[in-house]
Amino acid sequence: MSDEPAVVMADFPAKPQTGRDFARTQKRRERIASVPPGDVFLFGDRRNRTLIGPEWPHMALPMAAGIAGLAVVNAAFTSWTAPVMALVAAIIVFAGRFAVRLEQTARLSTAVRTASLALAVVLPMFVYGTAVGLWANGGHIAWDQSLALLVTISLFTTVTQSGRLAAMLAAQVALWSGVTCVVSAQGGLLALLIGLAIAGVAYMRQREIDLRTEERVQEEARVQTRAQEILADYEETGQGWFWETDRRGQITYLSRPVADTLGREVEELIGRPLAELFNLAEQSGEGERTLAFHLSARSSFSDLAVRAATQNEERWWSITGRPTYDLFNNFQGFRGSGTDLTEKRRSQEHASRLAHFDSLTGLSNRFRMSQSLEKILNAPQASHRACAVFLLDLDRFKQVNDTLGHPAGDALLKQVAQRLERVIGKHGRVGRLGGDEFKVILPGKTEREKLAPIAAQVIEALSQPYSIDGSRVMIGASVGIALAPDDGVTSEALIRNADLALYAAKDGGRGRYHFYAPDLHSDAEERRQLEEELRDAVANGGLELYYQPVVQTATERITGFEALLRWHHPEQGFISPAKFIPIAEDTGLIATIGEWALRTACQDLAKWPTNVRVAVNVSPLQFANPSLPSIVTSALAHAQVDPQRLELEITESVFLNDDSDTEAMFRALKSVGVRLALDDFGTGYSSLGYLKKAPFDKIKIDQSFVRGATQPGSRNGAIIGSIVSLAEALGMETTAEGVETLDELDLIRVLGCSHVQGYIYERPLSAEAAASRLTSGLIAVAQGPRSARASRQTMLRKVVLDHAGHRYHGTVRNISRTGALIEGLWNVPPGTIFRVLLSENYPVTATCRWSNDDRLGVEFSMPLELDEDGRIAAVTLRSVPQEVAQRKVG
Repeated sequence: MSDEPAVVMADFPAKPQTGRDFARTQKRRERIASVPPGDVFLFGDRRNRTLIGPEWPHMALPMAAGIAGLAVVNAAFTSWTAPVMALVAAIIVFAGRFAVRLEQTARLSTAVRTASLALAVVLPMFVYGTAVGLWANGGHIAWDQSLALLVTISLFTTVTQSGRLAAMLAAQVALWSGVTCVVSAQGGLLALLIGLAIAGVAYMRQREIDLRTEERVQEEARVQTRAQEILADYEETGQGWFWETDRRGQITYLSRPVADTLGREVEELIGRPLAELFNLAEQSGEGERTLAFHLSARSSFSDLAVRAATQNEERWWSITGRPTYDLFNNFQGFRGSGTDLTEKRRSQEHASRLAHFDSLTGLSNRFRMSQSLEKILNAPQASHRACAVFLLDLDRFKQVNDTLGHPAGDALLKQVAQRLERVIGKHGRVGRLGGDEFKVILPGKTEREKLAPIAAQVIEALSQPYSIDGSRVMIGASVGIALAPDDGVTSEALIRNADLALYAAKDGGRGRYHFYAPDLHSDAEERRQLEEELRDAVANGGLELYYQPVVQTATERITGFEALLRWHHPEQGFISPAKFIPIAEDTGLIATIGEWALRTACQDLAKWPTNVRVAVNVSPLQFANPSLPSIVTSALAHAQVDPQRLELEITESVFLNDDSDTEAMFRALKSVGVRLALDDFGTGYSSLGYLKKAPFDKIKIDQSFVRGATQPGSRNGAIIGSIVSLAEALGMETTAEGVETLDELDLIRVLGCSHVQGYIYERPLSAEAAASRLTSGLIAVAQGPRSARASRQTMLRKVVLDHAGHRYHGTVRNISRTGALIEGLWNVPPGTIFRVLLSENYPVTATCRWSNDDRLGVEFSMPLELDEDGRIAAVTLRSVPQEVAQRKVG
């Protein structure tokens, strides 16, 4: 036999189980497992799994009391053998409590358990029966009394061993066999055999009953277990859960996953109101009333969305319930189920977010920004319909995409969005319209004087360097501003006008802001017309190149020309490149124009002396084109000129994205054999680090450093000297641009510039004029004014002049830092000193130097201050900065 009676399981279909699932299933099956055949005979139908009943030691009391009672009734005190044997038997029965405890607490083998049954039950009962038989047979007590005692003890034995047929039969057989052995040994043996036979028959009969019962129990267990496992799997896999309440609405059953989600124990929630599972306070009022209504009305409900009463995360459930009734139609409570709605709601929120927010930057998208603007403009009260709209466009963003790739462009847009949100903060809403276009809505009435600093702060923040994948990137931003209701009362009108203001800001040189003005409509129409005419000019050969000589300072000989683009409009005459080049860049015509300029310059170069070079400007968009080296090679080969005679002028902006593509382009161009010049040096945004790697042959000093270099106190001369020293250390030539006066030329020579370019020698010449100029020789003669007069601003401005307490009114016709032309005062003696009020809070002291009728020229005692745009600060009335943009394209 095995050490432990086998527990036969129901015949369930086999399925692989591991871990928690196996433990759960195994535990449930053990709970509902049926009793193996024959176990009822041994142990009864209780689940304590012991042979000896726990009440058995109590038999010692009736056994001892029965012997003592017979002894007293019959005064049988002459013989003590039988009573002592009976008392010893009672003591053995009482000591059987140790066997009971051992059997309950220790894992015993079947042999040990059988031996304990023999010692604790069979032995004392046999001894007790023998003692009573000997006592009666010796004549000390009557047989009828002894039989009555034995019958009584037999009944007590049946009670204490109730349910354990084996122990009960063993006690009965042992008791009566002991009595029988006193009368006849053969009879005792026979009684013992009869008892064993009865026990065998009883065992077999009970086993047959157990087998039939087992079959029924196994079938019921199979159905029950399958249903429980399906429900348990449904609960524990998170697909759903179940709940039940009593008639008072208190929980009587709840799936454990729900309690785990709430961070509580199931036992803790049993008996609590169902409402404790949900956070109805943060739920919409509609849902809360619906749930409360159904619970109070005892009506069924389905798929109600409620929020779980969780602390650390937001979870939503969908619950379904129906009322339950007993056989007498009495309300018993609710029973229902629930499922998790969290992921579904997150998916819905994600879909909603995709519909209202930009997936890349997280800002509001075009649709949401349009909704916000419409909401403001359609407010019930007219006072709430005021707002300001900023339209932003990033400058040089396309170059980042073209050079570093779209992933870098995406990373840049994310950083731009973060900076915009930091600047705007809680003042308004920031959105991305698409590409590199952004929109800002500032609700409420805001004066232009307050909007201007915000726009300036936006431009400054977006113009700071960015770090993208280890590369240093510089971009800028232009802003167009329109106000409601001043500039429009509908979203369409407001956006259109803000867009016109944005175009005006970009046309003004980019990196600036511009408020909408009515005349921008005519400007936009003019721009559109100019764009169409530029396309026609490109297609029909309406563009031409002019050439400005580049002169060597040491020999005053022409060493080359710079090719400058010109457009002679049939009606408007020559149009400034600063006006049409931005249009060419925006429309993509710059690539076509640039290639045409390169081929035309090479063809003209072929007609000039071999010791003369030509310099052609290359735009950043051209430089970013991988086909540029092949285009240059083709132009040189077609014109049959030496590559060393072609010089490509490249601006610092190509280094905004300092990456391997930039270096590869420089290597490719140098392999062609052309010269490279760094144009407009010092006006860009890059560091000097690129000079270590870029193979330039020349540095061109921008004319902004030459202007005013000879003025007292100017630092421009020191800057030019530093640039020349840097170039000489790197083995590069230098060209000073924009030299117009003799004193500027002298300074340039003293500072060591190797080449000069400007009106002091020659204005730009047509191709025919340049060829004719070369036929007269390469010697250049400087011709021009000795020095430059201070830059003057023309105006009509009323001012007040105070002299010796007398106040006079005059009009300023033009003004510079050092003096002004004023009319309105007649015959003023030279040397007269005035106190001139240029503005309300800006008086200056001036001396009359000449006078003619009602006009006089005055000299200020101190030079006037200039603003950041180089204009007289005291008479600058505008709030939007203006710039004079100088653009060159080759």
